[in-house]
Amino acid sequence: MPSWFPDVALGAIPVAAWLACYGGVLLATRPHAVTPAPASLELGPEPPAVVSLFVNGWRVTVDAVESTLLDLAARRILEFRQPADDPRQTTIHVLDERPTGLNPYEQRVFDRVAGLAVGGVVPLTALTFRDPARAKAWWKRIRAEVVADARARGLSQRRFGRPIVVALVLAAALAALPVAVMAYRLAVRGGDDDPSGAALAGGFLCFLTLFLIAARPLPDRDTAAGREAAAAWLGVRDWLRGHEAFADLPPAAVAVWDRYLPYGAALGTTRTASAVIDLGLGDQRRPWSSYGGVWHRVRVRYPRWRPWYGRTAPALAFRALLALGAGWLLVRWWRPFVGDVSPILPEALGTAADLVAPAGFGAGLVLIGYGFSSAARLIHDRLSPVTVTGQVLWIALWQSTSGGEDSPPTPLVYHLAVDDGTGERTTAWAMPASLHGSCDTGDTVRLTARRWSRRVDTITVVERGTPGHRDGAEPKVDTSRAATATNSRATDLLTSAEVTQALGLAATAIPMPIGMLAQFAGPDGKPVLMIQVLGGTLSRVATRVAGLAQRPARATPLPGVGDEAWLDEDRAVARLPGGTLVALVLLGDARGRGAALPGLLTTLVSRVLTDRAGAADGGGSPIEVRQSSP
Repeated sequence: MPSWFPDVALGAIPVAAWLACYGGVLLATRPHAVTPAPASLELGPEPPAVVSLFVNGWRVTVDAVESTLLDLAARRILEFRQPADDPRQTTIHVLDERPTGLNPYEQRVFDRVAGLAVGGVVPLTALTFRDPARAKAWWKRIRAEVVADARARGLSQRRFGRPIVVALVLAAALAALPVAVMAYRLAVRGGDDDPSGAALAGGFLCFLTLFLIAARPLPDRDTAAGREAAAAWLGVRDWLRGHEAFADLPPAAVAVWDRYLPYGAALGTTRTASAVIDLGLGDQRRPWSSYGGVWHRVRVRYPRWRPWYGRTAPALAFRALLALGAGWLLVRWWRPFVGDVSPILPEALGTAADLVAPAGFGAGLVLIGYGFSSAARLIHDRLSPVTVTGQVLWIALWQSTSGGEDSPPTPLVYHLAVDDGTGERTTAWAMPASLHGSCDTGDTVRLTARRWSRRVDTITVVERGTPGHRDGAEPKVDTSRAATATNSRATDLLTSAEVTQALGLAATAIPMPIGMLAQFAGPDGKPVLMIQVLGGTLSRVATRVAGLAQRPARATPLPGVGDEAWLDEDRAVARLPGGTLVALVLLGDARGRGAALPGLLTTLVSRVLTDRAGAADGGGSPIEVRQSSP
């Protein structure tokens, strides 16, 4: 055994013990898995941004911003208006220029909207940050404020509390003492004139490194109250996931659906609204997937630092042979070479040679192990390729040539994220440039690839995705013929002339995507009236949203209209036999003209009932958007 080995072990063992303790604390403080409560429609008191923590492992995601923006509209601070059937044309209108009672992150989202608004109006797509640095700083503040709110509510806590951090820092100080002794003894052995300086520097650097590891920021973890709240909210998520029509609602539907839409965004169940609201904060790590028949988000990991990821078989074989050759040279010749050279070196360097010789020998063993391991994995890759079938979620350039003054960079390898339906997490494949263009986002593909290097060999398109998928990696609202036909029938329930006479505004019918049903626009093309007729289990959600389960005290009953009806300022709602829900909501310039709503609601209800009776006699189909029970 070399004479210096006990000195090195004296410093290395305490540091290794500290790192083991740190890993144990990380394992012990990880967030617990939460079992969802039974599916339910009951909303809790937590704001949507805090709720988004529960479904994302106590991490703040862009869902917090999307849901907060929708929640401001549900609370009538902002208003979303959609003038046509494309939800990307939605505009945001500031209704309350000086809102009160907002928490810090709600105020920050409101300030973003109000700061961009001209005349109180801003297009939804204009909210996207154009400066990545500014977006990063804004997002950092949002994350901190959401976490602070969750902690104040007792639903979240620091991953490492103060006692744990203090214990780790004290343990780091204790571990640094043997390191200082090690540095002192090695300095003396090397003939250093000032071994105390080496000891002080070694101990300080060791303590500083361990202190920074212990104090580095980590995502929060759950509390008992947080787990209880999370279980209830996961039950709400499960209920909403069973209703495809709810996921199709655009942002403007918040006028009718109230806070269910922002909470749906927080829980990851509103794919259309979430796809439209883009502040430039998200990335390709959480795309939407419809593979398996249910829309859901998938967490995608993009390996970048694995030396074997995406490499060709010849490149990996060359690396394996190179590692084996270098390792054999080090094991066979390094120690004799250092032994031959050390006698002619100065005394200090000669002592250092005692450390270098076994270190080189060990490096040789590592290289030989890496070479054999790489060769074995490469052979297994070639003999046992993997076949995967799934939906393409994202395609992004990973590596390219640097190019020159007169030639652009040439793509080499792309990241290919595919959801194969086996879980909510996946790792991107490496697609060579020669296969680029063979598939697109939203396509269902069958690929063959190498399991270890994850390099794709072949891609076959099983089913082409819809145009909405391929437009921007996010789904759009359904504008199929069936939906359009249903909407055109819905606009016949009230005519433009009737709405114009009732409101005193020139109104024109605008067919909307399914779930919105119909709108009427004023002379300037901005929406003034929204109509919604819903049946089936989905109407139960709207019934709760509209307040029929617990009518607001200020609401005025409207007797003789359906089973129950009432008027609340700019909104009139009626419930019909069988659970069908009919709602009228005034928007924009029509606000404040609620006196016209009872007459319009009476006409609308009578025509819905007449249409239903005609359908029962074989004369047609009732005008309802139905959703089967989960």
